[in-house]
Amino acid sequence: MLDVAVHTRAELGEGPTWDPAAGRLIWVDILGARIHGYEPATGRRTVQATEQHVGAAKPRAGGAGYVVNLRDGVGLYDADGAFRWLVHEPVPGRRGNEAMVAPDGALWAGTMRYDAAPGGGTLARVTGDGAQTVVLDDVAISNGTGWSPDGRLMYYADTPTGRIDVFDTDGAGLAGRRLFAAVEDTPGTPDGLCVDAEGYVWVALWDGAAVRRYAPDGALDRTVDVPVRRPTSCAFGGPELTDLYVTSSSLDDAHPLAGSVLVLPDAGRGLPQPPFAG
Repeated sequence: MLDVAVHTRAELGEGPTWDPAAGRLIWVDILGARIHGYEPATGRRTVQATEQHVGAAKPRAGGAGYVVNLRDGVGLYDADGAFRWLVHEPVPGRRGNEAMVAPDGALWAGTMRYDAAPGGGTLARVTGDGAQTVVLDDVAISNGTGWSPDGRLMYYADTPTGRIDVFDTDGAGLAGRRLFAAVEDTPGTPDGLCVDAEGYVWVALWDGAAVRRYAPDGALDRTVDVPVRRPTSCAFGGPELTDLYVTSSSLDDAHPLAGSVLVLPDAGRGLPQPPFAG
């Protein structure tokens, strides 16, 4: 049964990630410029402000702190709050959006224009030393990104297209873009996603009040209705990676749980999320 993990009113909650070393869920409020932490075992919550809108925050292999996808690029926070840029590339009217760490420890960081104009966003691969390669340069709203259990496929959602696409990947590059699943029978569009240990793809439907699970062949396998209109992303967490956490937005949604983090216990089994190699 769906439950409430964190009752809050995030403007644009996004990017849930389980940090196994700390036993906590990390997520962001993009427009609130906050990084949130939640420890289910204790109920402890933390909040760290950022200087800019923050699209994603992920654990680092180089020690406590975060790699962050900010308005003007990708940077690192140390445990003491000290900050430095890895990639500083401000573009007027553009900000960082969803980002995910690949199996090799690189960050795949998306961007979008504030007005969501088609072609205004990108998807780039950023390594631990700050080397950046733009992989996709004709994106509207770069969102869900995830890898198959064997790391040979990458799933991706450019939200306004209503599509989840899949690519072949060698880790550094992409090839063979093709349709994985089209979201056509709902007003919702695909937002953040994650892949479970069986290779099924879970995706949050913005404006669709649901999270869907697609089989490896793209067939719709399961729909989980949620009480908020704008779920934004999902990730497996908990000690055994069996609980599915769902972030949400309170923008244009008066529901009392809009902006909260929801949880579906024993939803399946997730894949361990690697830390950023930097």
